[in-house]
Amino acid sequence: MREAIEETAGASSKTIGFVVWRATQILNAREDTEGIEMPSERTLYRLFDRLAAGTHATGSATTRRSVNARPPGPFGEVPACAPGEWMQIDSTPLDVLVRLDDGIAEKVELTAMIDLATRSLAAVVLRPTTKAADASALLARSITPETMRPGWSDALRMSRSAMPHRRLLALDERLEHAAAKPVIVPDTIVCDHGKVFISNNFRASCRYLGISLQPTHKASPFEKGAIEKTLGSVATLFAQFVAGYTGRSVDRRGRGLENGPLWSLPELQSLLEEWTVAVWQNRPHDALRDPDSPKRAFSPNEKYATLLESCGYVPAPLSGEDYIELLPERWQAINAYGIRINHRTYDARELTPMRRQHSGVAEKKGLWEIHYDPYDVSRIWVRDRRSEPARWITVFWKHLHRVGVPFGEMAWDHAREQVPGGSEEQIADAAAALLRRAHDGPATEADPPVKRSKRDRRIAARTRATATDRPSPDSSDVEPLPDDADTEVAKVIPLGLFDPLANPWRRT
Repeated sequence: MREAIEETAGASSKTIGFVVWRATQILNAREDTEGIEMPSERTLYRLFDRLAAGTHATGSATTRRSVNARPPGPFGEVPACAPGEWMQIDSTPLDVLVRLDDGIAEKVELTAMIDLATRSLAAVVLRPTTKAADASALLARSITPETMRPGWSDALRMSRSAMPHRRLLALDERLEHAAAKPVIVPDTIVCDHGKVFISNNFRASCRYLGISLQPTHKASPFEKGAIEKTLGSVATLFAQFVAGYTGRSVDRRGRGLENGPLWSLPELQSLLEEWTVAVWQNRPHDALRDPDSPKRAFSPNEKYATLLESCGYVPAPLSGEDYIELLPERWQAINAYGIRINHRTYDARELTPMRRQHSGVAEKKGLWEIHYDPYDVSRIWVRDRRSEPARWITVFWKHLHRVGVPFGEMAWDHAREQVPGGSEEQIADAAAALLRRAHDGPATEADPPVKRSKRDRRIAARTRATATDRPSPDSSDVEPLPDDADTEVAKVIPLGLFDPLANPWRRT
């Protein structure tokens, strides 16, 4: 019976009857068990109840694997005495539907990072699909103050919180209009073996910021139990109060959620950040009890203010070059026509002395270091190591004029599938048509019928959800001009592209 129960550790969940039958098969297969009389079925069931206690042999397969992966000895604990000393990061689907463009209703993924010393949610981000660049963005969000948003209550300001705002403001001027959420610089981050967290991009971002990355053992979620519990708390304390809540499983999901009122992705991101500041950071946590007063549970903000007295505060502002350093990297040659990435050509005048030349990095066989944004294919950044110090060169896509809206790799790959074997110009036109359909919205009865697959609409909706441009104004809110109105067209001043290396304080 013990052997039959041990076989269920990595198998699918089965009933007690199967385990009893399997125990009988194991017994009959042995040569030294001839003549042994099998007990009654009721006796075998009572034997199973005694031997299977605590093994979840017939329960949840996930719980059973987790129980079997635990070490036999007593649990240890790594003390966290300073903010950022030990932090944990993880990603999970959020049990809330959001309304993307073209009426698409989909779930999103939540990626969060928690500080063990203060139990503060240092950063949270929502994405249709989490990429390595999103995990790197969490690092930047953690060391950047959370600014107050329009519509937030003044009670959420750091100046009105338990944190010593005046003393911190003397060290970091960025905290003048900050919300009541700590600024924490990670020292060690614990993560699982998800492809996002063990990617070269996330590891390189941690190395650049001087952060130690500590992956857990495989199939050992208990080694980062704090973030696992926190993500579950977000579902119970926040997600179930949001319109479009789906529940954690299919049997808990309501009907007609797709047709009800749903938040957009940016709106849900703003609500989650406001909830983090207003509720989570001020909610007493059982893990934040002081030995001198064990009956009182401190909030994350109160614990952070206490630890500042012994650990201090060192600001770590990020510049435009730091933003580029956190983006994914790749190593390629600079040819006579420029740089080719995923059937896209990038070129600029500044690349002329670097074409077909050795970069000076022998470990990479003379290739050049290139950083790119998976959510915006309009440009890339090439590191020029010939100058001291090394500088970044911004190189734009040659066919950027064909597409006026920023889009990412997902939309580009989908456009390539629509034009098999097509040229770069044809793929760019296909991507532009895809984004144009996403901007126009669903077709009305007066429009000619257009065949749009569900995948087309989903790709376009996800692209618009992660785009970095400003949303276009809603034409339905604009009153029509009278017939005798002056229809002279005003001068159009286009908005420039975002340049992370530009000085925002320079007057033009």
